[in-house]
Amino acid sequence: MAMPEITVRGAGIFGLSIAWVLTQRGAHVQVVDPHGAGSGSSGGLVGALAPHVPENWNDKKAFQLESLLMAEAFWADVQAVGRVDPGYGRTGRLQPIADDHALALARSRCDGARDLWQGRAVWEVIAVEDAGAFSPLSPSGFLIRDTLTGRMHPRQACIALVAALRARGVEVVREAPDQGAVIWAAGWRGLLELSDEIGKSVGAGIKGQSAALGYDAGPVPQVFVDGLHIIPHANGTVAIGSTSEREFESPDGLDDQCDDLIARAAVAMPVLADAPVVDRWAGVRPRARSRAPMLGAWPGREGHFIANGGFKIGFGMAPKVAEVMAELVLYGRDSIPEGFRVEASM
Repeated sequence: MAMPEITVRGAGIFGLSIAWVLTQRGAHVQVVDPHGAGSGSSGGLVGALAPHVPENWNDKKAFQLESLLMAEAFWADVQAVGRVDPGYGRTGRLQPIADDHALALARSRCDGARDLWQGRAVWEVIAVEDAGAFSPLSPSGFLIRDTLTGRMHPRQACIALVAALRARGVEVVREAPDQGAVIWAAGWRGLLELSDEIGKSVGAGIKGQSAALGYDAGPVPQVFVDGLHIIPHANGTVAIGSTSEREFESPDGLDDQCDDLIARAAVAMPVLADAPVVDRWAGVRPRARSRAPMLGAWPGREGHFIANGGFKIGFGMAPKVAEVMAELVLYGRDSIPEGFRVEASM
């Protein structure tokens, strides 16, 4: 039987992950991106693979849970084939607890995590002194620790996927005509193109800024405090991010909002106060109107599909998104949750 031909347009985390799974399943794939692999929001610094709170369960949370649990095997396969370390680690996360009310709420979620996370990860309350040296200040003296959260170095992950695809004979090219079915994973500009075509907004770009500090914390849990992600990476840096800017003039411009992130991180984590800034990044992330990834057929375009809207959770969602899109395009099996469908953002 001849292998099906598929074109993936977009070489960010969704496009590369989908191309990888399609290739693993025997498809003949080409990946096309005029800007190159990882050139958009997938070329950032943060890479927090963080789960939603284990309560008020819904399809989005269940999908994300499955994807996070798939991540270790997914990235191990990528590394084994491409021989490039993607920077993945399921190292967990710490969150400070502000007061007695928040402490009671955190403890009430322990049972929910035990049931909803299928016994495969833990959400627990611990004392600050039990957390180790790389832990945040906490007004209550307690922290939430979970063992589901992972970290991924975004740039390294894209490099690893490109290497794995190349090992299977697939190159990322800047221009090529469509071959077979077409999957559009074209980021925030792709959302604008879809919006223009159907005559209504289905999503937009949200700018983010982040930074990396030169501090080798080792394989310790990341920290989430007051909306700030603090991620120790395996390359000896700690990523700090990120802003969420609905309005912006320069998609990749850096300003004092990035400085503010760094200052806030030093307050939350005094151990980082003297760490040098080794990198800064700004870019635009695609957010679908539904706030969930947008998956499915492109309305009115036969043989064209959409995989977009990863926003801040794209790296964590990528293994499951790739599986679902491969099933849809190769076999016509539609297992897309209702809230993830293109129509949910229309």
